[in-house]
Amino acid sequence: MDEKDFALRLAQLREKKNVSAREMSLAIGQNAGYINNIESGKSLPSLPGVFYICDYLGVSVSDFFDLGSNNPNKLDSIIKDMKKLDDQQLDTIANLVKGLIKR
Repeated sequence: MDEKDFALRLAQLREKKNVSAREMSLAIGQNAGYINNIESGKSLPSLPGVFYICDYLGVSVSDFFDLGSNNPNKLDSIIKDMKKLDDQQLDTIANLVKGLIKR
């Protein structure tokens, strides 16, 4: 992931949460233009800043950097529920998912 990908991912997840860049900036204790500067490529967050951003968005750092996941919050919820299933139930879910992908 490069700076451009980081900015796009931040914007994508922020918009999914339905908050403005200004609102998010202020909510994580930064100046009003903080998130806008990151999304426009003018700056990058520090490592602690990345953790604050992920915490605010409700995603893990690994989910943030997983560009293949369009909705990490929903996936995390599904995975937590699936951990409670037995092997037969997991096989059923796996077959269902494979069938949906083929469509």
